[in-house]
Amino acid sequence: MKSTFHIMLIPTLGCPAHCKYCWSSDEHSPRMSIETIEEVVAWLKDFRDDQVTVTFHGGEPLLAGEAFYREALPLLSDGLSHLNPTFAIQTNLWLLTPGIADLFAEYNIPIGSSIDGPKEICDVQRGEGYYERTMRGYEIAREHGLDVRFICTFTSDSVERKEEIFDFFLENNLTLKLHPALPSLRDSNPDRWTLSPEKYGELLIYLLDQSLEHLGEIEVMNINDLCRGVFTRHGTVCTYADCMGNTFAIGPDGSIYPCYRFVGMPEFVMGNVATHPSREELEASAVWKQMEAFRAYVDEHCKDCAHIKYCRGGCPYNAIAPTGGEVMGVDPHCPAYARIFEEIGGRINKEMFESSPFLEMGGPRSRRSRATKPGVMALIRQIAMR
Repeated sequence: MKSTFHIMLIPTLGCPAHCKYCWSSDEHSPRMSIETIEEVVAWLKDFRDDQVTVTFHGGEPLLAGEAFYREALPLLSDGLSHLNPTFAIQTNLWLLTPGIADLFAEYNIPIGSSIDGPKEICDVQRGEGYYERTMRGYEIAREHGLDVRFICTFTSDSVERKEEIFDFFLENNLTLKLHPALPSLRDSNPDRWTLSPEKYGELLIYLLDQSLEHLGEIEVMNINDLCRGVFTRHGTVCTYADCMGNTFAIGPDGSIYPCYRFVGMPEFVMGNVATHPSREELEASAVWKQMEAFRAYVDEHCKDCAHIKYCRGGCPYNAIAPTGGEVMGVDPHCPAYARIFEEIGGRINKEMFESSPFLEMGGPRSRRSRATKPGVMALIRQIAMR
């Protein structure tokens, strides 16, 4: 199964928020120019002929301003029309205006945002006033018909209140995508907010149960992706797939990185859009070789793992960024992934075995217990119908 071609544009690493666990913001970051957008278009015209998704990310990408997007979107849409581009943005919504919302609606741009649950939980982690400013932006987005989905970052603190957080998303009819907090680059104690693999695994099991308990009432994107991956035997999001060569991130100065998480780290620059590098030139970079080394490590280290096809060692950033690029292990969240994969796989096997035609006809276990709640296969069927 071929992975999606994905370009992530990072207009700036700056951000007006001050989330306590932030690992990527840089208040001194420059801002991307329209000239860089023009170079992106020129580079991509002959780079690859697949349909492309372009995501604006950051930092806070709305810091680039309405005028930037009014120039950038037509340039990308028209200049890459042969690639049938679609667009998306990840923003905290603080700077969303009716004018920008109208523009995004014109280009059918879905919005990813971030909120960590009820105000009293969210503002402790993301800073006083974060919740209200994001929700004001959310109302503007809704008024203009924009689709908004929220990332919820679970930390070592907030995971203890997972029931309150889930109920908040359920009661407010919000789509949930969870992120485990990573070590912060801003804090003298970088692991202060970090979610441990053990707690992350427990959280994933909890959210699986809640997704099934409330099937049709709420979408937990991670659970959907995990179930789809186990069922199809192929990772469907970048964390669990070979993303190298299919995803590139462009920093504010036009530098090319393997993913947005590496933007701002000079040691992970693969090239620059201004020189219109070919795939072969990018493959010759030291960074590409590092990513290939991670892939080879996974092939060897994880070869006996039942989940290798739809996990692929997890996120390369999580694995190699803390070691300065040296490949010394897989994604540290591996135990959490293994736990949820085992749970999903076990439930799928049980459900399919118990519903086999042989058993329905009075086989040796025809008195099997009947599930009283929807199972994983019901969730998979629901995903397939979308």
